[in-house]
Amino acid sequence: MESLTIAGRTFQSRLMVGTGKYSSLPQMKDALEASGAQIVTVAVRRVNLDNREESLLSYIDLDKYTLLPNTAGCRTAEEAVRTARLARAAGMSNWVKLEVIPDDGTLLPDPVATVEAAAQLVKDGFVVLPYTTDDHTVAKRLLDIGCATIMPFGSAIGTGQGLPNPERLRRIIELVNGRVPVVIDAGIGAPSDAALAMELGADAVLVNTAIAKAQDPVRMAAAMAHGVEAGRLGYLAGRIARTAVASPSSPETGMISDDH
Repeated sequence: MESLTIAGRTFQSRLMVGTGKYSSLPQMKDALEASGAQIVTVAVRRVNLDNREESLLSYIDLDKYTLLPNTAGCRTAEEAVRTARLARAAGMSNWVKLEVIPDDGTLLPDPVATVEAAAQLVKDGFVVLPYTTDDHTVAKRLLDIGCATIMPFGSAIGTGQGLPNPERLRRIIELVNGRVPVVIDAGIGAPSDAALAMELGADAVLVNTAIAKAQDPVRMAAAMAHGVEAGRLGYLAGRIARTAVASPSSPETGMISDDH
């Protein structure tokens, strides 16, 4: 599978993974390994920035994985910007997965606050990967601001509902038109969902809950990696058109006639 480039950096895997919800940190470490992912997202609020040796970062090989701090838990643009700046000052990264989620009930991103925070962070020199809705207009604003990716949800965080609105995602992919990677983030529940996201033309997917809460997270991590690869290859190969009329797969020439 061909490489993925984000903000000038090249990655061989098109699967990004999260680090929350695992039953233990050793299990998380094994799942990361099985996923083949190279980008790992970590909530800044879960990291002990004063003593990183005793935090979950001690289970993540920073020579192997690119750390993507995220602003999970931030309810306003101001909180998200402050959290990103804190992570950068602590030496985590100048990359940030931007999340602004004011409602615990739906966990839907605030589009207005996301755009506001993204504009400030890009101005501050951050590489911004914004988690957003599947709204075409919001995606265009984030693209125009200069975000390094566009990351629309497949469905709400942690629901495992997959991609109920694939045409909305397809429209965003067509809008972006390869200028930056489109990463489907949230709602993926099974490897088939990851494959569908890639078949639509997405450049990558980010998966957390579907791996961490699976009955066997390590095996599911490997399955997601295969789903991403299959979907990408299918997209590049080009699927057949859907038709209303059946078409035989065997040629009609050379058939044995009733006279023989």
